[in-house]
Amino acid sequence: MAAVFFHHVVGDLTVGKPEVVELHDTDTLDAAARAIAASPEGAVPVWRPRATPDEPPSGTRFLGMISALDIAAFVAASGVGDRAMAAVVGEVVHPNPGLLREVDPGTRLIDALDLMKQGVKRFLVRKNGAWRGISKRFSVLYNGKWLKNMEAASPTSASSSRELSSSTSSTYKFCCLSREDILRFLIGCLGALAPIPLSPISSLGAINPHYRHVDASVPAMEAIQKVPPDPSAVAVVETTPDGTRKIIGDISAYKLWKCDYVAAAWALINLSAGQFVIGADDNESTPISAIPEPPISSSLVEEIGPGRSPRAKKFSSRSIGFLNSQVHQMAFGRMRSMYRGRSAPLMCKSTSSLAAVMAQMLSHRATHVWVTDAESEEDGVLVGVVGYTDIFNAVTRSVSPAAS
Repeated sequence: MAAVFFHHVVGDLTVGKPEVVELHDTDTLDAAARAIAASPEGAVPVWRPRATPDEPPSGTRFLGMISALDIAAFVAASGVGDRAMAAVVGEVVHPNPGLLREVDPGTRLIDALDLMKQGVKRFLVRKNGAWRGISKRFSVLYNGKWLKNMEAASPTSASSSRELSSSTSSTYKFCCLSREDILRFLIGCLGALAPIPLSPISSLGAINPHYRHVDASVPAMEAIQKVPPDPSAVAVVETTPDGTRKIIGDISAYKLWKCDYVAAAWALINLSAGQFVIGADDNESTPISAIPEPPISSSLVEEIGPGRSPRAKKFSSRSIGFLNSQVHQMAFGRMRSMYRGRSAPLMCKSTSSLAAVMAQMLSHRATHVWVTDAESEEDGVLVGVVGYTDIFNAVTRSVSPAAS
């Protein structure tokens, strides 16, 4: 099992990855929204501008990450509707240079996983160039070929250090690897990880019981103040008289990925957490014009300015705007039963296998899966959450990074 972590290197995962497209702290939130829509985990790295046009990406210029939830919260707090999207990213991003690490393409996968377990969310990796001086007689080089170490007889060849041979740094090309990329790679190695992938997550200790939650009646703006850094999600629950928590949805960067930020901001201000999660999912959208008499303020109507292509603001069929038009017609309980299946949180049972949870996260491009009690007679009884860190801990628990 451990061989897959020691015989593979970070460079193996860069095949087919596009070059880094930088989002600078001087760019607008509109630009950030477009970048987030094309990025995993509902978030994107933010960089300081280059000193020269040909300066390559560098970890020293990395500021932090901006997420879909950050943008929605900022627009809601600004109170100026879609005009807030013209603000610069630097006003919103929370500086945290530790979220990205620049690594050599020859870095062992086990060492990369150790860094991600410590909180790193992105790797900046050089795509071109070659390396030699591998720590095994046979290893996968980052150009994807199995090559024999021709220097095996040399005492220095057993060293874990990598000697880079390439052209000048000005010709380097870089890509970013996310935790989703690591998870996708691990999915392709399930056989090599046996028997761990088929084991229940409860037996692997992969369930994190220390999740954040809020009651459905709490204002949505209050709920987002409780969202932790990782996973960036808070469960919205209904608490029964005996203290049992039943999840009805979540507020997270993942759920707001590709959303209409102005509409989401309006909902954060005006709706409770329970009402918000019912309409937060925006995957199947409907133009405003298709919604009869929507009670939307003028600040939510996008003005077409010079140089901007016209496009209709969009809401989902269970969206915030449409949901609000029904508030005076039905009670909250009935609304939830009407929209429940369309905005259900991503869940699994405590008896689910690790492989099933990994596949669930990858297929939905989610950052987390909520875990419910498999022994409860009621559905949705929340017992914890599984995120990237929990999965990485589970698959490497019996592996020592110091092993050779």
